[in-house]
Amino acid sequence: MPEVVFGVDQSKSMRDQDVPGHNRWHPDIPVVATVRPGDEFRLECRDWTDSQIGNNDSANDVRDVDLSVPHMLSGPIAVEGAEPGDLLIVDILDIGPIPQQSGPVSGQGWGYTGIFARANGGGFLTDYFPDAYKAVWDFHGIFATSRHLPGIRYTGITHPGLFGTAPSEEMLARWNRREQALIDTAPDRVPPLALPPLSDGALAGTATGELAARIVREGARTVPPRENGGNQDIKNLTRGARVFFPVYVEGAKLSGGDLHFSQGDGEITFCGAVEMGGFIDLHVDLIKGGMEKYGVTTNPVFMPGNVEPRYSEFLSFVGISVDHDRDVNHHLDATLAYRRACLNAIEYLKKWGYTGEQAYLLLGSAPVEGRISGIVDVPNACCTLYLPTEMFDFDIRPGGAGPAREDRGQCAVTS
Repeated sequence: MPEVVFGVDQSKSMRDQDVPGHNRWHPDIPVVATVRPGDEFRLECRDWTDSQIGNNDSANDVRDVDLSVPHMLSGPIAVEGAEPGDLLIVDILDIGPIPQQSGPVSGQGWGYTGIFARANGGGFLTDYFPDAYKAVWDFHGIFATSRHLPGIRYTGITHPGLFGTAPSEEMLARWNRREQALIDTAPDRVPPLALPPLSDGALAGTATGELAARIVREGARTVPPRENGGNQDIKNLTRGARVFFPVYVEGAKLSGGDLHFSQGDGEITFCGAVEMGGFIDLHVDLIKGGMEKYGVTTNPVFMPGNVEPRYSEFLSFVGISVDHDRDVNHHLDATLAYRRACLNAIEYLKKWGYTGEQAYLLLGSAPVEGRISGIVDVPNACCTLYLPTEMFDFDIRPGGAGPAREDRGQCAVTS
């Protein structure tokens, strides 16, 4: 096993660790460990909410989750010799849940998927599913099953939802300026268009005093992906993936967390993956001057992992950029097209006895594939969602006999 450079006692909050992590992006968060190019090491991670969600049959915890807390990140880790303008090479060697068969903490034999309430985070389909729901998944080696979604068993594509390097001071100021300008275009929107710095719930790593106060005051929320990587939620960043991160500060200051046992493209419920605590093993190296050399100036590039589910049969759903609820055409709107593809898949799954909420939870957590299939023929963009048929214990394909509708229970709901 590689050396553990960031350890976590899973019985304690990230705030109560001997060496706490952080939940904001800021260039001045102190480094907690230093590694060299060529090193292999392990980070242990809390689940993204700092374990606010329980293994139970109520979605009250999802409804009431404190979203000022996420994401709890392990780090920052400095890489010796890294300078602004370099590319940091990060290889994902291994990743998995907490190495314990079962327990009360997410990742100890189980994980969860949540639909977040519109008033507290929302999601891709929040206009159609405005309340909070949850599914708990049990891990069986590489497989996941859920008492809340019977008839389904699939292979997880385990990956980190969030990894990134620290922003420079100038980059951080640019993030906060442009995101506030976006918020100002619709200041009363629920959920808001972006999330500005927030002192409530902030954790500044090992910083204290005035430094901690400044980090809390200025630090960017970790919710969206940005130029440094961040919360990209790319399911193919799994074992074997190699990521090239732009370096913006001395030492690069790599941090990560938000581990997922599985996820579909888009993580559409907002908490759409199978969330878990766990570990990730990494190897790092440097390309000096790599940002200019390869033109990688604003976002990471990566080589997908080579360890993933190999499903061979799919049922695919098409969506176009038409708002069918209002019968309004939009111009090449890929977001709307993918939303319609998801809604079409949900309507199909309801014919087999799943509730809309169960189907929504499934599309966020299972290794579905989302694709932009056409984005040039005006006025309609075309997106598709590929649903693996082999993860069902019945034949989900259309046939002459019609769908075999059964009572498939219910996901966890709020009281």
